[in-house]
Formats: sequence, C-alpha cells, structure tokens
Amino acid sequence: MQTPFKVILASKSPRRLRFFNELGLEVEIRTNAVKEDYPAHLKAREIPDYLAQLKANALKNTIKSGEILVTSDTVVWHKNHSLAKPKDRKEAYDMLRTLSNDWHEVITSVCFTTKRAQRTVGQTTRVKFRELQNREIEYYIDNYRPFDKAGGYGIQEWIGLIGIEEIQGSYSNVVGLPTHLVYTTLRELVGDSLMDNIEKNTAL
Repeated sequence: MQTPFKVILASKSPRRLRFFNELGLEVEIRTNAVKEDYPAHLKAREIPDYLAQLKANALKNTIKSGEILVTSDTVVWHKNHSLAKPKDRKEAYDMLRTLSNDWHEVITSVCFTTKRAQRTVGQTTRVKFRELQNREIEYYIDNYRPFDKAGGYGIQEWIGLIGIEEIQGSYSNVVGLPTHLVYTTLRELVGDSLMDNIEKNTAL
C-alpha cells in the first residue's frame, strides 16, 4: 500500500479507540450495525475470527483506496463454552460465578481489510480469578454494569484489581485489543509509512 494510509476503526468501544490513540495513530470511526450471530459448530478462536470478518464485510463497500478497515471481536472461552456479553444482571452474575477460582481464555481476533485484501490475526491470553465472594460479584455488577464486556467483566476495573491472580499473555488483549499484534500487522501492511504516520500525529 502506498502512503498516505488511513485507519478506519469499526468499533464504538472507547477502550479500543484509546489504544489506537496511545499507539500514536489517528483513526476514523465507521460502524455498521451487525447481528453478531455465528454458526453453532464454531469453537474458541474460530468465533472471534468469524465475527471480526462479519463486521468487516458489512463495511467492505465503504473502503476507499488507502484505507485500512480494522474490525475486531473478543470472546471469553471457559470449559469449552463462549461467554459473550451478558444480557442482564443474572447472566453477568452467573458468568462471574463460573469464572471464579478458575482459569479461562480471552481470545481477540482483529481483521484488517483493504480494497484488495483481508487478513485476520488473533491473540489468546489465559486469566486466573481467585475465589470471588458473592457480595463482591454483586457489588461489581451493580456499580460497573459490565453488560458491554465479554465474560461480564473488565480486567481494568474493580473486579480485575481485586480478583485476578495471574495472567499469561497480553494484558491489552484482555482489555480488548492486542496492541502489539495490531502494530506489527500494520507495519507488515504499510512498512515505514506506519512510523511516518505516528511521528506526524505526535508532532501535531
């Protein structure tokens, strides 16, 4: 791809936007509502791969020359089941109760789409919760309302500070975006133009 390039982020997540800003990259937000259903036979990494590509394909016709559309999806995988975003308080409670005192995997897939090509990469992080008290779970849900987060929790929030004993892998991936993987993939796509873009934005 020739310079200049422009990153289009197909997400309303303030956490993902903040990560791009912290990487030094200016992005344009462009979204399209997509029903996030996936075939029942998909497992683990296959699920966010499918959903990230689904989101990309919904916006593929809007991509202009020089633009890189970035879509992503995160799932929490525990005991051979995917824990998506809880629809209500009870579901959030049940998710945290089952994650308590156990390991789970946070899997994020990121899809990079241009007018000519598409590439999907992924990252898995293992996370261990200590035994959570019912009162702690209820306090977290009532005060932080984690209904927009896979698995019903945010590692950067109170429940992460008091409940997570250990992580193996990328911390930023658990927050919602494997930043090192995003950076290296963009560098593979645009080469030195990536640092040109970052330096230009930093100088503004």
